[in-house]
Amino acid sequence: MNIILFDDFLWDELLPLTFTRPVSEIRIGILTIREKWEKITKEKISFITKPYLQEKYKFHSENDNLLINSCILPDQEMAELILSCKENTAYMFENRLLFGRLNKNQVEEFISNRKINCTTTNLTFMPDYLNNYCEIFSKNRDEIQKDYILITKGRQSEKLSPTNRTLNPENIFIEKGAQIEFAILNASTGPIYIGKDSEIMEGSIVRGPFALCEHSTLKISAKIYGPTTIGPYSKVGGEVNNSVIFGYSNKAHDGFLGNSVIGEWCNLGADTNNSNLKNNYANVKMWNYPKKQFANTGLMFAGLIMGDHSKCGINTMFNTGTVVGVSANLWGSGFHRNFVPSFYWGNSVAGYTTFKLQKALEIAQIVMSRRSIEMNEVEQNILKNIYECTEDYRNMQTT
Repeated sequence: MNIILFDDFLWDELLPLTFTRPVSEIRIGILTIREKWEKITKEKISFITKPYLQEKYKFHSENDNLLINSCILPDQEMAELILSCKENTAYMFENRLLFGRLNKNQVEEFISNRKINCTTTNLTFMPDYLNNYCEIFSKNRDEIQKDYILITKGRQSEKLSPTNRTLNPENIFIEKGAQIEFAILNASTGPIYIGKDSEIMEGSIVRGPFALCEHSTLKISAKIYGPTTIGPYSKVGGEVNNSVIFGYSNKAHDGFLGNSVIGEWCNLGADTNNSNLKNNYANVKMWNYPKKQFANTGLMFAGLIMGDHSKCGINTMFNTGTVVGVSANLWGSGFHRNFVPSFYWGNSVAGYTTFKLQKALEIAQIVMSRRSIEMNEVEQNILKNIYECTEDYRNMQTT
C-alpha cells in the first residue's frame, strides 16, 4: 500500500507551527510523526496538506492507498489496526476521518471536496491524537518512551565514557559519533537518547526522559529537566524544562525555557527567559488561530510557542502563554505581547512594525546556508505566502 498522511482542521489548531509544515512534520518524542510511521511501516510517506506547502511536501498516489490522519500518534497496536484496513473502507470517529484504504480516484475525490466515497466504519475509541500545540510538550514524555523503544529495539548502545556519572545506565542509548564527557545523566525518571554525532559538554546535568537528536549540542553546564527533546542541528545551554525544539535552532546561552515548543531556524539570545506559571496559579490562556482570540488551555504550566525563523535578542522576556509567529524579530526590555504575529519587528515599549519580507528572506538565507541548506524558491514561496496570509494579524491590536 502507498501511505499518505493527510491534514484536517487540526492543522489550524497547531498554528503557527504548521504555517511552514504539515502536521506530520511536527517533532514530538524523538521523531517527527512522519518518521514514526516510516519506522513502523518501512514505507516512504507522502502528504496531503495546504496547497502552498504541497510543492515542498509532495503528494503521491497509486492504485492502492492508505490515508492516515496526520494527527494520529502511532504505536504498534494502532499501526497494526490501520495497516489491516480493507480496500474501499474508511474508519471514522465522531465524524472525523481517521484512516481509510482508497483507490486513486477516491483519493482525488477526497482532495477535491474532502468527501469519502466508500464504506465507512465508526471506531469505538479515539486513538492517541495531537489536538493542539500544548500537547506537543504535555505528551512528550509518552512519545519519547515509545520512540526510544522503536529506535533502540534489538540494537546495542555505544559505550559511555567513564568520566560521566549515570543513574539507570540501561535506559541510556548512545548513537555512533556522540561525544559525552564529565556529564551527569539520570535515566531513573525516563530514557535518555543521544543521537548520532551529537555532543554533551562538560558539567551538563540531564534528567530523563530526554532526546538529543543528531548533530546537536548541549553547551557547558546545561541543566535539562525531562521530558525534553532537542531536535537535530541545534545548540542549547542554560535551563530547559519539558520543552521541544524541532531542530536547526539555538538557545545557546543561559536563560530558562519551560513548557515550550520552538520551531526550526529560531535563535534565542543570551539570557532569554520565559514564564511558564502565572503568579496567581490560574490556568493559562493562549492565542488560538481558529478562534482568533485567547483561549483557556486548561493548563497551569504553559510557556512559549515560537514559529519557524523567529528570533529574539539578549535579555528577552516572554510572559506565560506567549505565542510568536513565523519570522518575528524581537528585542528590548519588558515583556513582549502574549501574541506576536508573524513578521513582527520590535518590542512592546518602542512598538512593533512589519518586518520587511525581503529582509526576512535575506536573513533566512544566511541562517540556512550556515547549515549547508539552500533557501531555494520553494522555501521562499512558503514564507511569501505566510507573509501575505498573516497581514490581518499584524494589523490587529492585541493585548
